[in-house]
Amino acid sequence: MGKWADGTGTLATDAVREVPLEVAASYRARRRGLLGRDGIAGAMLIVRTNSVHTFGMRFAIDVAYLDGSFTVRSVVTMRPGRLGMIRPRGRYVLEAEAGAMADWGLRPGVRVRVDLTAGPDRAG
Repeated sequence: MGKWADGTGTLATDAVREVPLEVAASYRARRRGLLGRDGIAGAMLIVRTNSVHTFGMRFAIDVAYLDGSFTVRSVVTMRPGRLGMIRPRGRYVLEAEAGAMADWGLRPGVRVRVDLTAGPDRAG
């Protein structure tokens, strides 16, 4: 994918058709992530990262580390107040409420598709 920008879209796999997706590409959006929220409908894709933390979060999350081809490298559930391990081959991170990724069939080896819609540098 070319240049990333904050925006929205959908996430899909062979097992799940469409999951609402928020994209955090700017420094500010990546830094904030899901902090200060009580939940998320769908998932958040954080670009250009291979590690996350849950300090200051209000709920447990599933974290999927993706490589450059959007293939899931690993999936972990993190409670608030944790620091995730660095994944050297990770390029993107997907975050969702705890339990959601199991429902979507996300596990190592699964390739996800991202369809981007609205954003500052895109026509909606």
